[in-house]
Amino acid sequence: MKVEVWSDVVCPWCFVGKRRLESAIAAFGEPVEVEFRSFELDPSAPRLQEGSVSEQLRVKYGWSEEQLAAMQERIKGIGAAEGLDLRVEDTKRGNSFDAHRLLWLAKERGLQPELKERLMRAYFTETEAIGEPEVLQRLAVEVGLDPDEVAEVLASDRFADDVRADELLAARIGIGGVPFFVVGGRYAISGAQPAELMLQALETASREEAAA
Repeated sequence: MKVEVWSDVVCPWCFVGKRRLESAIAAFGEPVEVEFRSFELDPSAPRLQEGSVSEQLRVKYGWSEEQLAAMQERIKGIGAAEGLDLRVEDTKRGNSFDAHRLLWLAKERGLQPELKERLMRAYFTETEAIGEPEVLQRLAVEVGLDPDEVAEVLASDRFADDVRADELLAARIGIGGVPFFVVGGRYAISGAQPAELMLQALETASREEAAA
């Protein structure tokens, strides 16, 4: 069974959805291959966006300080229920394109799940600036990628076409937001849905696959 996941490393709901998928897979009890595909929430973002993330969001969406605080507390609460420490008010927003390129490298080396987890934890819990090359270099090496190869990727445009191809595919099949899951090539799940719903999709796809 394969699950394709379109998500961004700077998306809190994607981190929540990742945890819920992991819970569903654990309950499913059969081998599942998870492939993370690229999606940028803000392709035009600079490597490191100046100013606080709270102020940026308040201006972007026209929220009051009270509305923003309520939204942030809600996300943190939902994350905590999944065992996540989402310090959303302290994150350092930036461009995630290079992070996605490194996830392609990690996929080739069999370390994509490890790097995805490391990047998201670094961004949301450790408030690292994952748009900065030196931060990406350190995090990628931590999960076991070769430091020279990581440096070569960051200094070039390697895997850029792969990232863009994922994003074009997302547009072609109508993905307008993330996380977005495709289970067994049969069922689509939009958003960080409950683990029970994801488990149901896994079980249904498995039965249909076995009957085919």
